[in-house]
Amino acid sequence: MARIAVIGAGMGAMAAAARLAVAGHRVVVYERTETYGGAVRRFERDGFGFDTGPGVLPLPAVWRDLFLKTGKEPLEDCVRLTQVDPSSRHVFADGTEVSLPNASRAGVVAALDEALGSGAGQRWGDFLVRAREAWDRTRRPLLEEPLWPNWAVLAGREPYPAVPHKRLLRTRRAATLAEIGAWELRDPRLAALLAGHALGYGLDPGTAPASAAVLPYLEHAFGVWYVDGGTRELARAVYERCVRRRVEFVFGAEVTGVLEKDGRAAGVELADGRVAEADTVVGTGPWRLRGLLPGREPYGPGAVEPTAEGLFPGRVVVCLALRGGREPGAAHRTVVHSPDAAAELDLFTAAGTPERPTVRIDRPDDPALRPDAAHESMVVTATVPSAAGYDWSAPGAADAFADRMAAAAERAVPGLRERVLWREVRTPVHTERETGAVGGAVPPPSLAGAEGTLHPSNSTAIPGLFGVGGWSHPGGGLPHAGMSGALVAGLIVEGPDFRGSQ
Repeated sequence: MARIAVIGAGMGAMAAAARLAVAGHRVVVYERTETYGGAVRRFERDGFGFDTGPGVLPLPAVWRDLFLKTGKEPLEDCVRLTQVDPSSRHVFADGTEVSLPNASRAGVVAALDEALGSGAGQRWGDFLVRAREAWDRTRRPLLEEPLWPNWAVLAGREPYPAVPHKRLLRTRRAATLAEIGAWELRDPRLAALLAGHALGYGLDPGTAPASAAVLPYLEHAFGVWYVDGGTRELARAVYERCVRRRVEFVFGAEVTGVLEKDGRAAGVELADGRVAEADTVVGTGPWRLRGLLPGREPYGPGAVEPTAEGLFPGRVVVCLALRGGREPGAAHRTVVHSPDAAAELDLFTAAGTPERPTVRIDRPDDPALRPDAAHESMVVTATVPSAAGYDWSAPGAADAFADRMAAAAERAVPGLRERVLWREVRTPVHTERETGAVGGAVPPPSLAGAEGTLHPSNSTAIPGLFGVGGWSHPGGGLPHAGMSGALVAGLIVEGPDFRGSQ
């Protein structure tokens, strides 16, 4: 039985801890805050509850697998999952609206044809077929296996089979999501639909590789789900599974250093001066591991270059406590697309906020999140510059942007602002405080292709030291966090020859 120290109680870290405990190891998790879950948090006040992290769950099979492999109780015995239908409602800049059914290609095609005109649905459906091919090419090496530097499918040829496009006597193929929107979808509303998926993951459609087409495909193929009581209930269930498997949690324990002995990780140092020896250390983001190993480069020569976390955007989350009940038939998630998409994308290159942002509105029909049927709990989210590039603590900055978000949301929910009892505005400053991510940035998922984003591998150049979570392979997002935990556990239990799930 090995002693394993885990730094942080985020979703990926807890997924690894549960699997390692079942394998017979003694696992202790050191979390600098007073709770678990990382970015999967809940804000509560006056009988209202709000998810301040992810509001829906794609690819629940990842978490079903965790519960299957770590105990007799399946996931659905610990939380209740409800398929969100429609998966999303969209309000475009010209006022056109469409609601997309969950996990139904034929239904989506029909809905888009009816709302946007004949042929629009077929173009989107054809795009999803190509996206599936990219998914099939990259799923296993990108998500289910450890990151090996020689995986040509990840860093070589673009896996998305773009349609040839003739332009100025040249034949070109889309290399970015923006080019897919312009050349293959050929409708600004379909392009906005595609761009909205990128923005939701913190990606710039103008630079995100065409392989990011797997993101809308993932939601289309596997559905979008809601965890009753909010996504925080999933974090609770994972935490309780860890506790049942005798994982020890030490809250309020900040790790300030990683011990080394004979060239390998040998434990952690805590801010209060304590030293916890361990045979293996499971760490967090690459910037954090560097800080815990002064003078050492944990990713060594030949490893994938770690990403610059502070350059990625963050999120502003506005929690709205509303008078008046949720109207029957209201969509769980609505995306209101910016009427100035080009200006909005400046957030990726300039230190400013979009004047008219794209916003995502979550309106769960969940009695657990409201005091009674005469009130409603609503969350409005926008992608914004992180605190590394914008001063969110400046007087009035957060409230001014929240006002713009509310104005955008009112395009989908008329009379919204008159219903507000109070609101809570959370910026990347809150995210940085809760997760430790530089500037409160949100990690994007790893993406294949020559222009893709590959996060650092789970193994490091220091034996016995591993990275887990959104800033490590395979990147950010709830499904990816669960996969990261599975990969780290596999590498520790089975050794460097581990090749992922079969």
